[in-house]
Amino acid sequence: MAAQKVAISIDQKLLEELDGLVMENVFSNRSQAIQAAVQEKLARMRRGWLARECRKLDPAEEQAMAEEGMSEEISQSPRY
Repeated sequence: MAAQKVAISIDQKLLEELDGLVMENVFSNRSQAIQAAVQEKLARMRRGWLARECRKLDPAEEQAMAEEGMSEEISQSPRY
């Protein structure tokens, strides 16, 4: 995927920390460091969304759906 240029403003102290990571070869450059940070933040947000959605589920209803049709599947399973 082609990269796009984005201009951002960043706090001086944060930039100094970022540059320190680049100097220590944790990241190749500022762009790589910022891209990694954005990816991590988006992943955390997605996990948070998934957790919130899962809390909405009714465990009893989910169990009933999981067991639905299992008696038929079990009766058709070969005996070992």
